[in-house]
Amino acid sequence: MARGLNGSANGAGHWPPSGQEGVVAQTPGSSGSNLPPPVLAALPAVVGVRATVPASRRTAQTLGTEREGHGILLDGEGLVVTISYLVMEADTVTITDIDGRELPAHIVGYDYESGFALVRTEAPMQHRPLRFGDSDTLTLRSEAYVAGLGGAKSTLKIKVAGRREFAGYWEYLLDNAIFTVPAFPMWGGSALIGAEGELLGVGSLLVQEALGPGAPAFPGNMYVPINRLKPIFQELVSTGRLSTPPRPWLGLYTLEHVGHLVVGGIFDGGPADRAGLQRGDILHALNDDVLDDIADFYRKLWGSGPAGTAVKLRMERDGDAFEVTVRTGDRAAYHKFGSD
Repeated sequence: MARGLNGSANGAGHWPPSGQEGVVAQTPGSSGSNLPPPVLAALPAVVGVRATVPASRRTAQTLGTEREGHGILLDGEGLVVTISYLVMEADTVTITDIDGRELPAHIVGYDYESGFALVRTEAPMQHRPLRFGDSDTLTLRSEAYVAGLGGAKSTLKIKVAGRREFAGYWEYLLDNAIFTVPAFPMWGGSALIGAEGELLGVGSLLVQEALGPGAPAFPGNMYVPINRLKPIFQELVSTGRLSTPPRPWLGLYTLEHVGHLVVGGIFDGGPADRAGLQRGDILHALNDDVLDDIADFYRKLWGSGPAGTAVKLRMERDGDAFEVTVRTGDRAAYHKFGSD
């Protein structure tokens, strides 16, 4: 199973866990569940996604060569939306429908900024697609449903624990992420569904602090709002990527630790690696602007210009301060796809 970008398995396993069938009541759903009819009608549109990635690809070591998760059928021609890490750099993609039929699929497009990916089956699927809802209607304590492949038995009623900014350590930022509780065990690419059967989000992560900063630790999930996909959807379908200039990318994993921004890892062969940055380096400023937190770092980086822009970083290593200029790159050009 692939490992999610937060270091957790992507949650595409068997539910209930083997050996625990007798102790799980109706969570997620069962044949005796009381799901609203529109939600039940929407569940056949939730599919399984399986991808294989050559061992030579950049993400094979961190995300694995065999990845499994879920996706959501969006049209009558087999277009499926999923979370991008499941199919990133894949050379084969297989979609499994609720009846167990497997269909080969190909990658249609990616958007690194949102985390969405689109794939399409080689033959049309026979199930009704899900329609987009309005994810802005989800507010604190709103109720909804999350679902993976498997119908009612793989569906869980949840509450929204928060709508807030999410900064991922892999140079990723969402302004209005959806945090849900309780935690869904099969989150990768799962569907966040409203009471009327509409698609409101796509599952991205398991998080340990779903209730937010300062609250007691409580596991939950982070969903990417479907409203984030709407303005870019047609362009992704048509061309596979956006025409806007790519953001500058450093190839860093950045963590917050005791008030500092610390390099937690480096993409081999990426811009930061070529510039000589090392794990454990502390980031203080970008182009002489002091960095407050991870989100502030990303905003300053992305505001510096398009991919290829050179940025000056003020750093600290083993107590010694230094500066380094890094020529940023294009994340999409770093990864390999298809027969590359």
